[in-house]
Amino acid sequence: MSSTTNPATGRAFRHGLVIGKFYPPHAGHDHLIRAALRQCGRVTVVACASAGESIPLDLRVEWLRAAHPSARIAGAIDDHPIDYGDPAVWELHCAVFRHALDGEAVDAVFSSEAYGGELARRFGATAVSVDPDRGAVPVSGTAVRADPVTHWHHLGPGPRSWLVRRIVVVGAESTGTTTLSRDLAVHYRARGGVWAGTRWVPEYGRALTLRNLAELQAADPRKTIYDIAWTAGHFAECAREQDAGEEAAARSGSPILICDTDSLATAIWEERYLGSVSPPVAAAAAARRPALYLLTGHEGVPFEDDGIRDGEHLRPWMTGRFRAELAARPVPHLELSGGRAERLARAVEACDAVLAAGWRLADPLRPRDPESLRGR
Repeated sequence: MSSTTNPATGRAFRHGLVIGKFYPPHAGHDHLIRAALRQCGRVTVVACASAGESIPLDLRVEWLRAAHPSARIAGAIDDHPIDYGDPAVWELHCAVFRHALDGEAVDAVFSSEAYGGELARRFGATAVSVDPDRGAVPVSGTAVRADPVTHWHHLGPGPRSWLVRRIVVVGAESTGTTTLSRDLAVHYRARGGVWAGTRWVPEYGRALTLRNLAELQAADPRKTIYDIAWTAGHFAECAREQDAGEEAAARSGSPILICDTDSLATAIWEERYLGSVSPPVAAAAAARRPALYLLTGHEGVPFEDDGIRDGEHLRPWMTGRFRAELAARPVPHLELSGGRAERLARAVEACDAVLAAGWRLADPLRPRDPESLRGR
C-alpha cells in the first residue's frame, strides 16, 4: 500500500500502529512513537506483555501515556509463542493486536524490527521502518534489562522510579539518620557520571514539626515542642508526603536513592506519640519494599537537643522497635554503630552490594528464531 499526504492533516497516514513489549519503555521506543505521530493523523500504541515478565503491564501503559499523551495507548497480554515462520502463530498474535485496536483499521505499521514488514502486510498497511540499526538511539529493551545503569540516560521518569534502588535510613531521635543520608548522597555524587544525579529525600516529619511549632508560637511565643498536640492526621500527612517526596526524587535521580526515613518510620513515631498506628499509616508502612534499610543505632551517640527533640529517654525503646519491625520484614537491613566515618563506610559497602546484585528481571518470551528479533 502506498501513501499520499492528506491535505486536511498534512500527515502521510490516517492511523498508525506501533507494537512492542516496552519492557521497559526507553528512548528508542520514544523515537519510534514520535516518528509515527509526525506522520499519522492518529497513532495507537499496543504494549504487549507476557504473564511471566517482571514489570506489570499497567505500569508500562501508564508510563507510555505520560510520555505520549497524544497517542492512544492500549495494553494486551500476549502469551502466544513467537515463531515468525508459522502463519498460525502469526494469526494468534494479530488477533491480540486487533482486539487492542477495537477492530479499527490501520494504514501504517511503524517498527524498528525485521518483523515489521510482515506485520504490516497482515494489516494491509504500509510498513514504515524507523532506525532499524539503532543508529539514532543506541538502546534496546534487552540491553536495559541486562544493565540499567549503563542505559539510565535512556529511561524516562516512570521506569527510573521502578528500577531505582531505594536505600532508607531509619533510627531513633538524634542518631544521625540525616547525617548518614547526606553523606551517602555526597559519596555517590562524587563518583560522577550517572551517579552525579544521586538524590536524598529529607525527613518530612522535621518540616511538619517546625510548622506545628511555628503555629503554636505565633499565638504564644512561650510554647515549646512539648506543647504540640499530635494527631493521627499529622502522621497520615507525614507518611503521605514522605512517600510522595520519595517518588518525586526517584523519577529524576541516579540508580540509587537515599531516603531519610519513610512511612515505616512514621508508623513507629506515631506509636511512640499516640500509642497505636492509624490505618492509613499502617497501610503505607506495609507497602514499603525498599532495596535496603539502614538502622542508625543510638548506643554511643550523644543526644543533641536542637529545640525540636524531646525523646532522649525513649531512644532505646525506639531502636528496639526498629529492630523488631525490620527483622519481621522481607527486606535486607543493616544496623550501624560507631563513628560517622565507620558508619558511612559500612553503609556504602552495603549499598554497593545491592547495586552489584543487579536487577534480575524475568526474560520475555523468545522467538524460536532468535536472529529475527533484536531486543525491542
